[in-house]
Amino acid sequence: MIDQQIAIPTKDGHTATFISHPERGGPFPVVLFYMDAPAIREELRDMARRLATSGYYVMLPNLYYRSGVMELGALPADPNAPERKRMFALMGSLTIPMIMDDTRALLTYAEGQAAANTKIVGTVGYCMSGRYAVNAATHFPDRVKAAASVYGTQLATDQDDSPHLAASKTKAELYFACAETDIYAPTEIIEKVKQGMSGAKAEVEIYPGTHHGFAFPKRPVYDRDAAERHWERLLALYRRNLV
Repeated sequence: MIDQQIAIPTKDGHTATFISHPERGGPFPVVLFYMDAPAIREELRDMARRLATSGYYVMLPNLYYRSGVMELGALPADPNAPERKRMFALMGSLTIPMIMDDTRALLTYAEGQAAANTKIVGTVGYCMSGRYAVNAATHFPDRVKAAASVYGTQLATDQDDSPHLAASKTKAELYFACAETDIYAPTEIIEKVKQGMSGAKAEVEIYPGTHHGFAFPKRPVYDRDAAERHWERLLALYRRNLV
């Protein structure tokens, strides 16, 4: 495997992007891995590596670069702790148009890399980035063939770019992995997503007994069985579409 971190130029600066891909073979389909709210950390890099070993050119960009932030470090459990308030402020500073601009920059960079095949792209986003992964499929419909949201937030809004409206805007296969108990994506929101995906090339799956964050090994809510199921679903999604 080849790992590297590259400062990729964007419209608003440079985003430090962790890239992992197999040493031999290729070019490999590109997988854009959008971080969750706690930002870049070794936990995410390890997940990117796991994806890459299946034959993908995985790009994990720092989405907080506009604020000059990359790693937040350990976060207290107390929701009122200053560190958590800072995280929520950073999360709130992002918009879908911003991240789509970043996505275009990432793909432009990858176009110049011999190991990357930017005509076949998959996306995955966790937590705050589920909506970004889905929107990449609607903004880049000729490239993104599969998109996954894992316990994504803001999945059903009154905006035109709401993820629950995505099915009619892309031919990509969409997958939504949802925690059974999730204050950030309650049942009524998941029902709206299900209704929006009705009849589409899409699946909305609720993982029984899980809480928001279940796929992250370092979280107290980590659920090994559910996490492994999400890997199986994600890799199967890519095997079907990134060919």
